[in-house]
Amino acid sequence: MSNQPKPNRILVIGGVAGGASCAARLRRLLEDAEIVVFERGPDVSFANCGLPYFVGDVIQDRENLLVATPEIFRERFEIDVRVHTEVTRIDRASKTVEVLKRTSGERYQEPYDTLVLAPGAQPVRPPLPGIDLPGLFTVRNIPDTDVIRAWLDEHQPKRAVVIGGGFIGLEMAENLVHRGLHVTLIEMLPQVMGPMDAEMVATVHQALQDNGVDLHLNCAVSGFERGDSSPLMVKTKSGLTFPADLVILGIGVRPEVTLAKDAGLELGQRGGIRVDDQMRTSDPDIFAVGDAIEVRDFITGEWTAIPLAGPANRQGRLAADVIAGRDERFRGVQGTSVCGLFGITVASTGANEKTLKRAGIPYDKVYVYGSDHVTYYPGSEPIELKLLFSPDDGKVLGAQATGRSGVDKRIDVLAMAIQMGSTVYDLEQCELCYAPQFGAAKDPVNMAGFIAANHLREDSPLAYWEDYEKYKDDPPMILDVREEDEVEQFHVPGSVHLPLGQLRNRLKELPRDREIWVHCGMGQRSYYAVRVLRHYGFQARNLTGAMKLYQALN
Repeated sequence: MSNQPKPNRILVIGGVAGGASCAARLRRLLEDAEIVVFERGPDVSFANCGLPYFVGDVIQDRENLLVATPEIFRERFEIDVRVHTEVTRIDRASKTVEVLKRTSGERYQEPYDTLVLAPGAQPVRPPLPGIDLPGLFTVRNIPDTDVIRAWLDEHQPKRAVVIGGGFIGLEMAENLVHRGLHVTLIEMLPQVMGPMDAEMVATVHQALQDNGVDLHLNCAVSGFERGDSSPLMVKTKSGLTFPADLVILGIGVRPEVTLAKDAGLELGQRGGIRVDDQMRTSDPDIFAVGDAIEVRDFITGEWTAIPLAGPANRQGRLAADVIAGRDERFRGVQGTSVCGLFGITVASTGANEKTLKRAGIPYDKVYVYGSDHVTYYPGSEPIELKLLFSPDDGKVLGAQATGRSGVDKRIDVLAMAIQMGSTVYDLEQCELCYAPQFGAAKDPVNMAGFIAANHLREDSPLAYWEDYEKYKDDPPMILDVREEDEVEQFHVPGSVHLPLGQLRNRLKELPRDREIWVHCGMGQRSYYAVRVLRHYGFQARNLTGAMKLYQALN
């Protein structure tokens, strides 16, 4: 514990994950401090991640979204929470804030010893023609969902257009389908779920289409106008137009930094409030947490802004510790996230390939096609897992997975592995729960470690489909070790077929003066084949991801 004096008046601007958790933690650490929380909206602490499910009637009781009320804060913590109250100005010289009571228009000033900024982020509303037409909505808080639900009840819309394929866009698309609407999803990028690598969201694209969502990728919206046969027409730069009775803007969010900027606090290149690893801003008496700030990426060390509730909550708690005199440090964010969509779970942690390439960090990767539990026990579901790791020491850099069951469990394990600086050799030794209905003796996490470690030890070095084109003058032989019936269904043009069971008796048919890249259906048989070939002196590599990945890429 530090011996520095404790502040006696702490103002927190903003509630929800960052501000509310900071205020509650402060009280647990500082019994004598005066703590005031200002929230310009009606709710100080609510489950904003549940908002799309309230729109979709999955969550039917509005009260279930309220995590804590001003009354709870007052009764349990003696914290003064003032809702419908907006801080409009910070005077750092006098250490006061100007406050607007939104219900009455009254303005007054409040002094502080320490100030905590938790204003969050605001949905992006690009200045497009028609952006203010009735029927266009963003989703940030409970009042937003109240308005959307009222629109649904009053107008009984049949067609909705959702713009943006991130978390909010996907979850709103699913919930509007749940409400019986025909949904068109428009995404400017060539894929949904930007934090994932492209090949890992093929399952998500298919799930959207299988459930009736009209998906348009590489499609940028240019504006909105009233339609003749529908309330709205969504116009795109490609010339396509989409009729809609309802439009949801899920384009993304930007940090809410107006107060900080006007107060002269340092902002980062990504537009967020710049803080150190103790959540201090450029003013040592002002802290900032949550979606409004920039922090370091745990993998790359770069400045980043990741608007997730988990990091915001931990940042609020850590800021409270520091304010109370404890020497705590924030390690950075690794973007661990999960999204459910029509029964499919998509999750990721750490860096993706795009991030590693941009940061100039070398990496290798493996693909694992396993299952949530052993296949002989009823109800087994497949899991697709991608692991990124350092080619130098095997350190885990990132992971992504999709499937119907058990995806979050594996990503949680790998998130902790990243946090602890673990390597693929640690994943080999990782001891996880096993019973037939819960997992397997060789969990997909273990399998990722086995494959990656085999690569680094050169027991079964890996090859990548996308690298094949680099070998124009002397391309490797592509060897398919599947069975005849599998090859008849689909095969790689120019590949050589030699079933695994015949491999040892037909080695003379294979070249010794060029590399042999081996594949099967999902990677296991090709691993066996590579081991045989390397025992006999062949330059063999295992094509990670096998035929399943080849088809996803092509």
